[in-house]
Amino acid sequence: MEAQERVLSFTVTEGGQRLDRWLADALPDHSRAEIQRWIKEERITVNGACLKPSYKVEPGDEILVRMPPPLPTEIEPEPIPLDILYEDENLLVINKPAGMVVHPAPGRVHRTGTLVNAVLAHVPNLNVGGERRPGIVHRLDKETSGVIVVAKNDMALRALQAQFKQREVEKVYLALVEGEIPVTHGRVEAPIGRDPRHRERMAVVPEHKGRLAITEFTVRERLPGCTLIEARPRTGRTHQIRVHMAYIGHPLVGDPVYGHRRKRLRAPRQLLHAYRLGFRLPDTGERVTFTAPLPADFEEVLRRLRG
Repeated sequence: MEAQERVLSFTVTEGGQRLDRWLADALPDHSRAEIQRWIKEERITVNGACLKPSYKVEPGDEILVRMPPPLPTEIEPEPIPLDILYEDENLLVINKPAGMVVHPAPGRVHRTGTLVNAVLAHVPNLNVGGERRPGIVHRLDKETSGVIVVAKNDMALRALQAQFKQREVEKVYLALVEGEIPVTHGRVEAPIGRDPRHRERMAVVPEHKGRLAITEFTVRERLPGCTLIEARPRTGRTHQIRVHMAYIGHPLVGDPVYGHRRKRLRAPRQLLHAYRLGFRLPDTGERVTFTAPLPADFEEVLRRLRG
């Protein structure tokens, strides 16, 4: 059967945002660039009219989105071993290894060997959240290890996404950063958006060009030339911890994008680990917390520093 386009309707309650940015918040599974393309293709109307992405929405605006049918992706299940921390009929909690991409990307790059390929082998016929990212609630960078949750059905996906959007999820990361941080606790509140000079990167940008981003951190251990911190992102922006720590002069050890050009310490990757994730189970509302121990490569760098 040929895939059909989906039609979604929204009513604006708070105005002031650009149309493309408002829809990016309303449709978290779709990028702002994708939404801008739909606007250009006249798939999006406001009160029946086709407007520009820069249009500032107003309370009461009726927005209609004709989403194009998903392209066939033919993602193949692959029997890749998973480190499963918890599983029930609604979700999986997995300790993702560094080096694994979360979901396949369009084109030839990262078509196989992803977390989604592995999950499809573990949960046959998983059909929730779209063909490209079935079950994916949130993401971790390829080289970031640690706890990630995957939904098995629509109810779980909606409930978990709502918790992330409402900032009810506890997210705790461990990171090794360059330099010795003099304070015990810190908070970085700086908007993040696309780097205007390098569009593949993120950066701290002026408020009107980015989105609110808040990261709190606590020093766990001071080591020669670097610091082990516990980071708690209060928002969920792309590369948030990496960008914020680089912004205050303490980029992650091993970060090839935001780190120092001259590496002071050898590291196999950016040393960032999603250590703890806490949320409410979608069916019972019970609060649960899952932790993943530091992987061997991270521990080895710490051992060298301590030794």
